[in-house]
Amino acid sequence: MKIDRLYGITVYLLNHKKASASELARKFEVSVRTVQRDIDALCQAGIPVAAESGAKGGYSIPDTFRMDSQAITQEDYGLIFTALKGFSSAMPSPNIASALEKFTALSKPDNERIILDFSVLREGGETLIKQLQTAIRRKCCVRFTYTNADNMTRVHTVEPVALVYRWYAWYLLAYSTVREDYRTYKLVRMEQAEITGLPFTMEHAPAETILREHDRHSPLAHTTVTIRCRPTARSRAIEYLNGTVLRELEDGECEMKLSVIENEHLWFGTLLALGDEIEILEPERIRERVIRTAKKICSLYGQL
Repeated sequence: MKIDRLYGITVYLLNHKKASASELARKFEVSVRTVQRDIDALCQAGIPVAAESGAKGGYSIPDTFRMDSQAITQEDYGLIFTALKGFSSAMPSPNIASALEKFTALSKPDNERIILDFSVLREGGETLIKQLQTAIRRKCCVRFTYTNADNMTRVHTVEPVALVYRWYAWYLLAYSTVREDYRTYKLVRMEQAEITGLPFTMEHAPAETILREHDRHSPLAHTTVTIRCRPTARSRAIEYLNGTVLRELEDGECEMKLSVIENEHLWFGTLLALGDEIEILEPERIRERVIRTAKKICSLYGQL
């Protein structure tokens, strides 16, 4: 509906500072001409949309503009409530609990259609998460012993910027004063963490900006692994390894593609657990790694 698109354009401009007509057209799947008519309608409705010409031009709304709170619908409040409730299951916090109480009054939780349960995120790391949150809030350095994916252990002192949950694990995004660069540290690999009391050496950019730049300059090295999969392992390979079926074979077997991070270990352990229900076709180095590991396991149990 047009009214929904007008509202969407307003919110998009408020969140993105500036956007061209072609960008808005792609976002809302309409023509540039339709966007231009929508902008005219917003101006007539009293929303101060400014237009700037040129290569770097576009539409924008001044930062001083504030939307009427009544523009948020009951369904919007319900979605916020659902997300906030899921967040509270992942991270216990008085502030989150207080916000949840407020949104409980604004929304109608009796009508929940989606339940987000992230309680598994709380297992084993609550104390460390609270400690790091305190350091981030106080802008104090933290020191900890860290073992990386190559099993090398050393002490790090960093300026913590944000906690990040991605790839099924908690990470700390921090500035390494030794490397003079931003790094991510997996919380499960951290030991003996302490707040040093040392202040930050610099003011850091917003965490999302830092993380986006970090990912751009230090992308994870993904490896494509092709496997032959028996019917009995098909669903597990898709579920636990995010496998994509390339082609169907005889007797219900299939050829499947996996995209893995080579120096991580969870996917490799899953491959071993599937045993003879899958066969690695390529790359050869992964086949050889499986053979070496299988021989060591057999030798351990006196089978070789």
